[in-house]
Amino acid sequence: MLSEKTIEIIKSTVPVLEKYGEQITKHFYQTMFANHPELLNIFNHVNQKEGKQQKALAASVYAAAQHIDNLEVILPVVKRIAHKHRSLGIKPEHYPIVGKYLLMAIKDVLGDAATDEIIEAWKEAYGVIADVFIQVEAEMYKETEEAEGGWKDFRKFVVAKKVKESDVITSFYLTPEDGGAISEFLPGQYVSVKLNIPGEEYTHIRQYSLSDAPGKDYYRISVKREAATEQKPAGIVSNYLHDHIQEGDILELSAPAGDFTLTMTDDTPVVLISGGVGITPMLSMLNTLAERQAERKVTFIHAAINGKVHAFHEHVSKLAKENKNISYYVCYQSPSEEDRQKQHFAKEGFIDLEWVQSIVKDKNADFYFCGPVPFMKTVYHALKEWGVPEERIHFEFFGPMGDLTK
Repeated sequence: MLSEKTIEIIKSTVPVLEKYGEQITKHFYQTMFANHPELLNIFNHVNQKEGKQQKALAASVYAAAQHIDNLEVILPVVKRIAHKHRSLGIKPEHYPIVGKYLLMAIKDVLGDAATDEIIEAWKEAYGVIADVFIQVEAEMYKETEEAEGGWKDFRKFVVAKKVKESDVITSFYLTPEDGGAISEFLPGQYVSVKLNIPGEEYTHIRQYSLSDAPGKDYYRISVKREAATEQKPAGIVSNYLHDHIQEGDILELSAPAGDFTLTMTDDTPVVLISGGVGITPMLSMLNTLAERQAERKVTFIHAAINGKVHAFHEHVSKLAKENKNISYYVCYQSPSEEDRQKQHFAKEGFIDLEWVQSIVKDKNADFYFCGPVPFMKTVYHALKEWGVPEERIHFEFFGPMGDLTK
C-alpha cells in the first residue's frame, strides 16, 4: 500500500509525464536494450522503430500516475497488456530490469527536476504496479497451462495447409505437432508466432488474429504481406511466412490470448466492421455466430482498396446467402469495373456515418471493428457522433494500444 506522501508526489508528476512521457520511454528502451539485448528476442522491433511502443508505454505510465490512488480504474488496460505479455512470454524476472531503466530514464530526461524524493516515490509506485501485472499474468499463465488442450510458453505446430486468400493475404492452417488437443479460444483472440529467421540476429514474435471459429482441430491465421513503403520497410515476418513457410513446416505458437472478444451471452444485434486485414478477427466472430447463434442478427461490413486485395469475399457471401440473419456490405476505395458488378458491393470511397446509418438501423447494436488506425478512427468517431453507447463499441489494435479519440 502506498503512503499518502508517495501518492501526492506521483500525482504531482502527471503534468511532467504528459509533456515528456514519450521522450522518457524512448530513452528507456534505448538504454534497456543496450544493456539487455536479449530482450530484443521478445519485443517487436518494428513497433520500436515506428515509435508505437514508446507512445503506448508513455500512455500507460501517464494513466498509472493519474490513477495511482485507485489502480482499479486502469485494471482493464492492465489486463489487455497482460494478455500481450503472457502471449509473448514476459516473466516476473523481467520487471526489475524494466523498473531499473525506467527510473534511470526519468532521471536522465528530467535532470535536476527529478529529485531524490520523486525517484524514490516512483520506485515505490513501480513496485506496486509491477506486482499488479505479475499477479494478473501469473493467473493467466496458470489458466492457459491448465486449460484442456492448453500449454505453457510456445508449442510446435505443423502447417497443415497454406491457402492464398487474395493478392496480399494468405491463410495458414496449423495443427499441433504432438497430435494432442488444442485449447479453445474466444472469437477475436490471437496467437503469437515465434520465428528464428535465417540471417536475423534475434527471434521475431508476432501476434496474428485467429481467423476461424473455435472448436476445430486446427488454428487458422491469415497473414497480410506487408510490402515496403516510403514510410517503412517490408515486414520481415509476414514476407518470410508468405515466401518461405510451406505446408509441412513447423511454427511455434503461444496459446490464444486477447480481450477483444465477441459477447455470446445475449442476442443483441451485432455489427462487424473491418478494413483490410482487420477482417481476420471479424471473420472468426462471423463464423462463430453463423455456427452457434444463427438466430442473431448480424451486419458484416468490409472495406478494402479493391477486389484483388479483398480476402474471404466468396466465403462471407455464402454465409449471407445461407443465413437470412446475416447481411453483407462491401465498400471499395477504388473499385474496378468488375468489382462494381460484384454481389454485395454497396459503396465506393470510404465508410461514413450516413452510409452506416442507411444499412444499420439500431445504434444499440454491439459494434466490433478492426483495421488500419485511420480507418478505426473514422469508424469510432462516426459511432460516437451517432450516439452509440461507449459500452457497445469494441475495437482491436494490431500492435500497441493507441488512441482513437484524437
